[in-house]
Amino acid sequence: MKAKLFLLGTLLALNFPVTAKTFNVLDYGAKGDGIALDTAAFQRAVDAAADAGGGMVLVPRGKKFLVATLALKSGIDFHLDGELLISTNQNDYAGDGVLTASNAANLTISGGGKISGRSLAFMTGYDATNEWWLFKDWRPKMFVLTGCTNLAVRDLTFGDAPFWGLHLLGCENVLVENVTVNNRLDVPNDDGIDPDHCRNVEIRNCHVTCGDDAIVIKSTRQTNEFGDCANISVHDCVLRTQDAGLKIGTETTGSIHDILFERCKILSSSRGLCIQLRDEGSISNVTFRAIKFVARHFSNPWWGHGEAMSFTAIPRNEQTKLGKLQDVLVENVSGQAENSVRVNGSAASRIENVRLKNVAIKFACWTKYPGGLFDNRPTKVLPPIEPHATPGFSLRCADGVTLDNCTVTWGKNLPDYFGSALEAEDAHDLRLTGFQGEAAHPPRDTAIWIH
Repeated sequence: MKAKLFLLGTLLALNFPVTAKTFNVLDYGAKGDGIALDTAAFQRAVDAAADAGGGMVLVPRGKKFLVATLALKSGIDFHLDGELLISTNQNDYAGDGVLTASNAANLTISGGGKISGRSLAFMTGYDATNEWWLFKDWRPKMFVLTGCTNLAVRDLTFGDAPFWGLHLLGCENVLVENVTVNNRLDVPNDDGIDPDHCRNVEIRNCHVTCGDDAIVIKSTRQTNEFGDCANISVHDCVLRTQDAGLKIGTETTGSIHDILFERCKILSSSRGLCIQLRDEGSISNVTFRAIKFVARHFSNPWWGHGEAMSFTAIPRNEQTKLGKLQDVLVENVSGQAENSVRVNGSAASRIENVRLKNVAIKFACWTKYPGGLFDNRPTKVLPPIEPHATPGFSLRCADGVTLDNCTVTWGKNLPDYFGSALEAEDAHDLRLTGFQGEAAHPPRDTAIWIH
């Protein structure tokens, strides 16, 4: 396996110009009372700093500023010490984001302040049966940073996002550090951090709480060509979510490669580690290392069904020409889960060359939600929700899988649908070294079932 492992901190951390002048938004007409819309005043400060060749745009502490779409520009440090409240009026927005930038170079977004997304104002009501909020037709993203180079986002707190949080689209040379995300766990689509078609990115020392994917690398379908998603390092982060903790996909229209996830703690998730290939792009050279996680069931509309890991290559629909998922390394990973470790290709695209080394998972059922299910969504080719027994490891349509010193243990509450320690179906060149584990219900099931 030829995974490229890297750290970008020394390259990026101090690669931004020292700001020579401060542009305080109060000097450009901002009220800071949380009632008057301050977008225009903020934009005047940003434009003045950019016209001066760069500088610090200061949002002072002790005040609340109501804003909608802000267009940040090259060479500035947007320094947030106060609090931003996002407008709930769509007419105040010039796009679909709050803090935005397009093709900006040497942009820093920093400060110890916070941004409140006021998510419930964008909801129609709470669905108690399905345990989530229902959203209106329109809701903004907190950040939309497009085509930026030499970008740093650091030391901020944002939360209560109504939609995606930090969306990085087509950006290069990016550092995201010490960012805290405090979203609601019951609002759908409120992702934490989303590098999308980005290259040379380091995400470190972040704390993310959200209902949707905590940190997710993807390649969405775009009208412009933004290139591959590559050379991304995520490390030393603490995550809590009702979706995937660390994820690649689901949108995979372009290639994603050379990705490292390392030294992270996933306190709660519906899938601890996740790769979802559903489109024509390919995914390769991915490493998950030194990660601890908890994966559990949530109510049925939430994505994932408690899988410890879910690496799947399944066509989105009958017309999809699916790419390849190959060269994945998982090592020194441990966790608790209510569902299997899945490595699941399909007739359209078999998964190749996956190595799991020193992986130890304890399985049990501790929530009230139905089990005995695999979540294949989104797909119109296979059953979206598939009734299936719960083995420790489930391998299907996969070639060259290695389980090296992997361990399955079972907790106290073991429903009948819990099965073998390892179940392999149509898995060629399977290699087991030091694999340990019994079936959940011996002697009903064998420890290892290969067919």
